[in-house]
Amino acid sequence: MTTLRQNFIRELVIRGTSPRTQESYVAVVYGLAKHYRKPPDQLSDEQLKDYMFHLASERKLAPASLNLTVCALRSFYRLVLQRPLEPLKLSLPWVAKAVRRPQVFAVEELEKLLTVGCPHPKHRAFLMTVYGAGLRLNEACHLKFGHIDSARMQLRVEQGKGRKDRYTLLSPRLLSELRAYWNICRPAVWLFPASRDPQQPMSDGTGAKIFWHAVQRAGLPHKGGIHSLRHSFATHLLEAGVEITVVQRLLGHTSISTTVNYLHVRRERVAQIQSPLQLLDLDGVKKPAQP
Repeated sequence: MTTLRQNFIRELVIRGTSPRTQESYVAVVYGLAKHYRKPPDQLSDEQLKDYMFHLASERKLAPASLNLTVCALRSFYRLVLQRPLEPLKLSLPWVAKAVRRPQVFAVEELEKLLTVGCPHPKHRAFLMTVYGAGLRLNEACHLKFGHIDSARMQLRVEQGKGRKDRYTLLSPRLLSELRAYWNICRPAVWLFPASRDPQQPMSDGTGAKIFWHAVQRAGLPHKGGIHSLRHSFATHLLEAGVEITVVQRLLGHTSISTTVNYLHVRRERVAQIQSPLQLLDLDGVKKPAQP
């Protein structure tokens, strides 16, 4: 391991970043050095800008991936090499993201997903947990039995995104499903252990495959990955009249502006809303005479 990498990891650890963030940031700096075949401390600000242009125009990276690169490189050059932030902002600007509303499943589609799409009890329990508690994929994979609080009907999420703990919903239906699943599969530590090594949690990749296979079996339309279940959880709560601040806490959002993205209306809901024009009694009003 080079001295630059060691120093970068040290700076990230000191600031409390997660191991996954550290791994991603180090990979970004490695990709930059590999592209130029030079140590990153020998590269100019103009070369950094050219590298971002390469990623955007030739490799066609998505805005989210480009912004991850920007954040990683800014952190490296500012924390390790002590370069001023303002010139880095010019060489490594944030990339504007297209505004895309989360896609959600209708209640009828979820019923089909969790019945027709999930013949295996473990898969059914896993997807019911993701939707019923509004979890991120990695959060669901790392649940333990100790996180189930049946007395308070809550599910504890430890070290979610941003390394934050929180409590979310544990519905009676989900609790019943988890108990039935445990009686069949008898997992020991992890609620959803890996198949090959029960001492390890299920991987994110396996969880994503469970979702995709269930969608295919149920014959449902493509609405994004397994995160669409979390989108559906939030949207359905808001449509049921739950306060947005409560939904924010359940989802673990730091800013309510993130939760506001769920204040959209499904197409099915639009079809049920009556225009106020229908409330007017125009037939009973005497019409003016024609000139």
